[in-house]
Amino acid sequence: MLYNTPTNLSDLPIYKKAIDIFALSQSISSYLNQDLSGLKEDGTEDNNIYFSGDIVQQSVSLAPEIANAELQRHSDRKYKHLASLKRLTNMLYKNSYRLEKSNSNGKDFLPILRSELRKFKKLQRHWMLTL
Repeated sequence: MLYNTPTNLSDLPIYKKAIDIFALSQSISSYLNQDLSGLKEDGTEDNNIYFSGDIVQQSVSLAPEIANAELQRHSDRKYKHLASLKRLTNMLYKNSYRLEKSNSNGKDFLPILRSELRKFKKLQRHWMLTL
């Protein structure tokens, strides 16, 4: 993911945190999938498995949104990417709570993800002031 980014972008703390969140959510999702992929006794699947995929999908979009906001020259386009980044962060936070209700041992790692998301939100507020 870092192969096509400007050098100053990969030095931004918010960008680094986005990459960390992606790696963490990917690890949590793969750990949860082992517990949630089996079928229930009635033959249905656990609906929480979709939330584990959602956290990966949302976290993979964080870094590109940061890059897009940094590279835009017009403020209205910048704010569009900033709003998208904020929505992604909030959805990640909500899905981590939904996953915590699942029947898996991996749910113990979700507070770590939320802690990283809180740090990300703080970085995001400071970063937005610099744009």
